[in-house]
Amino acid sequence: MEITWRDEPDDSVLPLLLAAREADGTPEVGPGGPLPREFRGGRHLLATDGGTLVGYAHVDPAGDAFGNQIVELFVHPAHRGNGIGTALVDEVLTVDGPLRLWSHRDHPAAARIAERKSLGRVRELLLMRLGNDIPLPEPVWRDGVRVRAFVPGQDEAAMVAVNKRAFDWHPEQGMLTVADVVAAERESWFDADGFFLAVDEKDDVIGFHWTKVHGDGTGEVYVVGVDPDAQGGGLGRALTLVGLHHLKARGVPETILYVESDNGPAVAVYTRLGFTLAYTNVAYQR
Repeated sequence: MEITWRDEPDDSVLPLLLAAREADGTPEVGPGGPLPREFRGGRHLLATDGGTLVGYAHVDPAGDAFGNQIVELFVHPAHRGNGIGTALVDEVLTVDGPLRLWSHRDHPAAARIAERKSLGRVRELLLMRLGNDIPLPEPVWRDGVRVRAFVPGQDEAAMVAVNKRAFDWHPEQGMLTVADVVAAERESWFDADGFFLAVDEKDDVIGFHWTKVHGDGTGEVYVVGVDPDAQGGGLGRALTLVGLHHLKARGVPETILYVESDNGPAVAVYTRLGFTLAYTNVAYQR
């Protein structure tokens, strides 16, 4: 087996990711490509055996808000159990600086490798789901607050400013920039009608709910953010509900969301609305 670093992935990476998705449900990638945004740029580690790509790792040097480089690693389902994952992890761990390695769906093989390599379990990201048949209450808005749709070319800076204040504690979300939002507007899934802003009497943005519909029709509570100065009074719940009603009207079979396992208040809100735990993604760190 040969393991090599590349500045760009080759065409064999997409079929490997598709095979991993068929077996594991992740990553989010379609047969027509391109690679998901999180695998563009950065460094690419390819494991080949007899000219066949059997394993792949992506290292994002930009990383998260805490200075961690982020690692995503996959072994082709037909070649698992042969030490490929361990070999890729060994090579990744030669990278200087803090690293966080993601294990999607808390894969037991990843847990065994992490234990052998003395990697700590430092973060748990829950995926919760809600069926389209679950009844939803109507959103209740406090006095002086109304909801309207996001306007591309107008609302990016205001939304990003609220996001920055709402997620100053978050490893990734707090890093969102206006350029990131503009880039997302060019993605095929972007829908301004499913991007809701809560505004006050002066039309200042005080919260938002950005929804997403995946290629397979699954809805997602992509991001809900409330300005800390506007928290309280059920604004986050109302924003969540307006987006859920929108997705339900779109006819999605179910809606998913990601939430930190230690964010007790958010988990409680989602649970009361009918969301249930589907699986846990785990980040390991040396």
